Amino acid sequence: MSKTLFEKIVAREIPAAIVYEDDLVLAIRDIQPQAPVHILIFPKQPVPRIAEATADDHKLLGHLLLKAAVVADQVGLKQGGYRLVINNGADGGETVPHLHCHILGGRHLAWPPG
Repeated sequence: MSKTLFEKIVAREIPAAIVYEDDLVLAIRDIQPQAPVHILIFPKQPVPRIAEATADDHKLLGHLLLKAAVVADQVGLKQGGYRLVINNGADGGETVPHLHCHILGGRHLAWPPG
């Protein structure tokens, strides 16, 4: 089975603008930003999508969300606010089969989205 884009980034096979990294997660700047600030944060251990996460993944998922908040603060989004998005499946907008969270901010984000 071939590696996902994010696995290749973790392995440093593809360059990325890394914003945060620890033993469990990596956060990078999105190369096609949908907001002035658009960061992707994902577990280093591949989980295809949130619908395929198991009870054994609960610590990893909690860590991912807590670190998303840390990264949002680190890039200056805490005061004005930001949006966290997890896409699941083709109809949900998922394009990479590796669980990841979008951190979007730097401008007013309307609701509901497009």
